[in-house]
Formats: sequence, structure tokens, C-alpha cells
Amino acid sequence: MKTRDEVLKHIRPQISSAKVTPSMTSAESFQNNTLRPIIKLQNDLLVAVFKNYVWKHKNIFHTLSVEKQLEYIENAVQKDIKFRNALKGIIIGHFTLNEYTIYTENSSALNKRMMNIVKERLKDNLLQLAESSILSSL
Repeated sequence: MKTRDEVLKHIRPQISSAKVTPSMTSAESFQNNTLRPIIKLQNDLLVAVFKNYVWKHKNIFHTLSVEKQLEYIENAVQKDIKFRNALKGIIIGHFTLNEYTIYTENSSALNKRMMNIVKERLKDNLLQLAESSILSSL
């Protein structure tokens, strides 16, 4: 029977563009080896959580221009501590024990990297979010 750590690593997608080189810092290496694959794996859940966040905040998001929607995503991830902590939990829950140990040693810098990647993923999914809004209003 496989261990939890083995299963977690097995289900992560491989990201060919996230190469690790000897000149990278440990934070960059952690970002490419751990954060990016987990965030890619959790993409659909992260989008669903954001949609729920928008809905709970009276769907104001859908009335905004694209530029304002991008700002909304930025503010939600950066300034809403409850939402930010939920996003971190979705990702941290997929760490192996060793990765969690590494994370706790440099959590501040890694949280910044993690949230920047999540923000970019949500922004990249903005079109998907807009389409679901249009479809739900039909």
C-alpha cells in the first residue's frame, strides 16, 4: 500500500516549464517542484472557491469591467485574510510531510509565491468565470 506522500506526489501533474536548475534558490525550487503542480491540480477547485466567494459577496464581480475584475481578484486574494487562508489550506493540504517542514521554515516568502501563482491562475480563468456568468444569466 502506498503512503500518503507517495499518493500525493503521484497525482500531481507534471509541469515541463517548471524546471529546476542548480542556480535556483530553495524558494524557487519549492515553487516549481511543489507549488506549481499542486496549484495546477487544484485549479478547478480554486476557481469554484472563487466563484463561491463572488456569490457570497453579492455577485458584484460580474458587474465590473475586466480591468476592475482583475483588481477584484487581486484584492480578494491579498486583502481578505479569511479567503486567503482558505486558499492556502487548499494548497497546503497537498504537501507531503517533508514539503510541509520546508514550508514552515520559510512560510512568509512561500506564501507570497503561492498567492501570486493563485492570483495569476484566477486571472487566467477570468474568461471561464465570465462565461459561466453569462450562461447562468440565460
